[in-house]
Order: sequence, then structure tokens, then C-alpha cells
Amino acid sequence: MRFMMLLRLDPSQAPEGPSTELMDEMGKLIEEMTRAGVLLDTGGFRPLEESTRIRLSGGKQTVLDGPFAEAKEVIGGYVLVQAKSKDEAAGWASRFLAIHGDGWELEAEIRQVEEP
Repeated sequence: MRFMMLLRLDPSQAPEGPSTELMDEMGKLIEEMTRAGVLLDTGGFRPLEESTRIRLSGGKQTVLDGPFAEAKEVIGGYVLVQAKSKDEAAGWASRFLAIHGDGWELEAEIRQVEEP
């Protein structure tokens, strides 16, 4: 089964970016997940100010470029894994969050991907 982990954060509480130490720790975990055959893809997103939203409402589309009014929560990145269960995916997500330490306020939303 495939699971998507959406990594949410409050941009007002996020540090300037990951430290070199954190990047090293993430690299080790990503390498471990790759060796275990779990990791399918992962990535972080560019700042919200660089994004575009396209909204459909009442059959009409509107386009809005960032920056947007105060966002309380944004998706900062994602991890796509192949796991035997949601519990296994949650275990990997927990490890990913743990390496961030006390300076970050993060949440991982884990959702199973529909298979065709």
C-alpha cells in the first residue's frame, strides 16, 4: 500500500530553514528508508509566497498568486512511502518528525493513496 505523508507547519513558528545538522539527519533517514524499500519519493516545497492557487467555485475558475493572507498552516513537504500498513507508515512519519527536535512545530498527515 502507498501512503502520502503531508508535512504541515505553521509558517510563523517555523525556523528559517533546516540546519546543516538536520539536513544530515534527514539524509540518513532517507537513506535508511530507501534501503528498506519504503521510500518512493520525498520533497520540500518552495515558500508559500511563490505559489499559485486555482479555485473552482460555481463553475468559474479564479487564479491567485501568493503571497496569501496569513496562513495558519501550510504543507511544507511530502513523503510518499510503500508500507505494509498505516501503522508502519506512521512509524516512519514519527521518526521523521522526531529528528526535527524542539525548534519545529510539525504535523504529519498520513493518507493511503487510492490504487487504480
